[in-house]
Amino acid sequence: MSLHDTSLNTQTRTSLGGEVPFEPGEIFYSRTDKRGVIIEGNSVFRRISGYGWSELKGAPHKLVRHPDMPKGVFYLMWERIQRGEKIVAYVKNKAKDGRYYWVIALSWPIPEGYLSVRVKPTSELRDQIEALYKTLLKAEQEDGLTPAQSSERLLKAVQDMGFRDYDAFMGHALRQELEQAAKLSHTPLTNAQQRFFAMYDTIRDLGEEVEGLVEVIRAIRTVPMNMRILASRLENVGGPISAISVNYSQMLEEMSTWIKDFAHGPDCTFARIKAAILEGQFLVCASSLQSNMSKMFAKDIAGATDKTALMEDKETLEREARKFDQEAHDSLKMIESEVRRLSRSVLDMKRYVTGLSSTRMMCKIESASLGNSDTALNGIVEQLDERQDEIERRLARVVELNTNIQGHSAMLRSII
Repeated sequence: MSLHDTSLNTQTRTSLGGEVPFEPGEIFYSRTDKRGVIIEGNSVFRRISGYGWSELKGAPHKLVRHPDMPKGVFYLMWERIQRGEKIVAYVKNKAKDGRYYWVIALSWPIPEGYLSVRVKPTSELRDQIEALYKTLLKAEQEDGLTPAQSSERLLKAVQDMGFRDYDAFMGHALRQELEQAAKLSHTPLTNAQQRFFAMYDTIRDLGEEVEGLVEVIRAIRTVPMNMRILASRLENVGGPISAISVNYSQMLEEMSTWIKDFAHGPDCTFARIKAAILEGQFLVCASSLQSNMSKMFAKDIAGATDKTALMEDKETLEREARKFDQEAHDSLKMIESEVRRLSRSVLDMKRYVTGLSSTRMMCKIESASLGNSDTALNGIVEQLDERQDEIERRLARVVELNTNIQGHSAMLRSII
């Protein structure tokens, strides 16, 4: 974005160091060529950085790079955007007078070069990332870590924080910052953002319920063995109990296989649903950020003598926002496909639970036939009652949460 309005002054400066103040709702914008040379930028970028437009235009973007930033972050950024991928990263920049300012930057390639839209990070996640960057920088400076090695260590650290990969981190980080910025600036989130955020929270809850199922099944895997031990002790009258134990063991194995297919491994149903929701969440956040930036062009356009470049950049952002919305729509199709698969899969799990109910009933019948002669069997029946009630409760919750996801996705179809 060209800035030709000489009445736009850089903010008052001091040489005392510290952080450059600016509002959470303010948005930076810049466009570079394929070498990273600044072609356009908005008035917020100029004001916060402290540079005049004549100093920014034609300069490499590293003009505002802060020495506290590890090289591995920029290595990762360039690696991704040169592959044609989007990147979200926390960046500490250096203003002309030596002060610093943090941004969370969304950058991506376009045919002419690269675009970057940035806002002020205000969530607790930024503090975590700052601590991580200090560790990486120290390793680069003291241990001779190369930028590529530093980038790998960054990716490993993100996984250690609980994210599947860097894409998952990006979706989470952008949500955290835009959600916090909306609160601080008293501006509402878009309907698409709210729906995707709700879906992500729901799939996270669904994952917890499935993990609960895993724990319950693990806890009752000893039941068939206890039945066999009891059957051998009862000699002639233990035959039915032995048969029951075999059936019960087989059903538990089938349930364990269901859990494994649904919730374990990088390509399980749960992982695919969660990844698709997180990608959609990222995309609607990115689209919203671009749309807001294009709306804020009005101030710069009003003060520019040559509005051509400004209008072109505004149209570019609007075009890119539409493209991101289409990608979010594609993610929604994936989500709907996977939740339908989950619905069918839950029916299988319900059949296993019905089988468990039959086994429990047979245990009760055998317990009644033995009267009070064996308290061990009574204890097994009580354990089955308790554990199956929990399985049924958690499975009902899985169905409820899956229905919630379907409801949100249906509403999103009419939004994006």
